[in-house]
Amino acid sequence: MFSHVTVGSNDVAKSKGFYDPLVKPLGLVRHADYPNAVAYGPTAGRPQLWIVSPLDKKAASVGNGITVGLDAPDRAAVDAAHKAGLSAGGKDEGAPGLRTHYHPNYYGAYLRDPDGNKICIVCHKPAP
Repeated sequence: MFSHVTVGSNDVAKSKGFYDPLVKPLGLVRHADYPNAVAYGPTAGRPQLWIVSPLDKKAASVGNGITVGLDAPDRAAVDAAHKAGLSAGGKDEGAPGLRTHYHPNYYGAYLRDPDGNKICIVCHKPAP
């Protein structure tokens, strides 16, 4: 459905240090690496998550109500990605766990990247 999602960063190098370990348990890889931008996605192309310095040269800011949801292959990957994100400087916004108010198998975790963007890591599959 999506080609890509872009979030702003005021320090792309710092963001790489956050997103590199976060996406690894999710099976995502870095597709592009520029001084002012980095992109992650599945091994075979799209969709992609881009972290960029704003083109208008103004400071990046967080969108209220915006969350980037990253799909995890299983619940263990949710746990691992959340832990990696916290270890890489992310701020906890909700520990891994079931959120049955979304649906019975929604196992997710929430955190903020170094720029304050809200990230959700979620597995929609039932427990094995």
